Amino acid sequence: MNLQELELKANEIRKSLLQTIYDGGTGHTGGALSSADILTALYYHTLHVDPANPDASDRDRFILSKGHCVEGYYAILADKGFIPKEELHTYCRYGTRLIGHPNNELPGIEVKTGALGHGLPVGTGMAIGLKKNKSAGRVFVLMGDGEQEEGSVWEAAMAGSHYKLDNLTGIVDRNHLQISGTTEEVIGLEPFADRWRAFGWAVREIDGNNMEQLVAAFDALPLEKGKPSLIIAHTVKGRGVKEMENKKEWHHGVPDAELLQSAFAQLDAQAANIIKEGVSL
Repeated sequence: MNLQELELKANEIRKSLLQTIYDGGTGHTGGALSSADILTALYYHTLHVDPANPDASDRDRFILSKGHCVEGYYAILADKGFIPKEELHTYCRYGTRLIGHPNNELPGIEVKTGALGHGLPVGTGMAIGLKKNKSAGRVFVLMGDGEQEEGSVWEAAMAGSHYKLDNLTGIVDRNHLQISGTTEEVIGLEPFADRWRAFGWAVREIDGNNMEQLVAAFDALPLEKGKPSLIIAHTVKGRGVKEMENKKEWHHGVPDAELLQSAFAQLDAQAANIIKEGVSL
């Protein structure tokens, strides 16, 4: 996909995840919207994965460590053909496979996540194994910024640097909001990039809602030979829906029918502008 097609796809994924949350009556809307561009760039441009052979030994591995924001992930897996699109309507219903956090009983999902701080340690172990097996497969871990308060993240950061895992990429959805307020109010992260560099990682900061910057960052991997890569993707929580943007109240929440239609109208207008202008919003 070219950049315009990727932007339109991210717009489509936002509509799908909002419908999924509305149908299921539950969801982590703000973070799902902020990370939609990241997931789109990964799955439609960067990752070497195949729905027809989801367990290929040389595949890239993706871990959604911020597992509570699973709705966009499910939307992409359905769109790519890993799961039926009709199954999205069963989200969080009785007996569904589409539970509120990633479920590795589904093809295309490597590991169950949700307890924050576990994704990077698991991804580090995967990257070590791939190195030992001389596999071309790479590991990508998407984390939240509130998750950076977990000590296990920093233990994995030390290990990733020690083992020179340049097949490992961490991505932080840096929307600056967590469930109880801003990250800097709860436990300050800054100077965030410098902290990761001090742990031996190559770091790049980008606008995580800018498709051109996302693609360029992923195309540049590894950022430095012999080091794991960390991409700090600055995003807007609730991106694309003005009633939700930069509001901690939308960390978890379900739109009513009126707000859902307003959100769809806004996203349709944004899609029309992308087609007309051929540029990111």
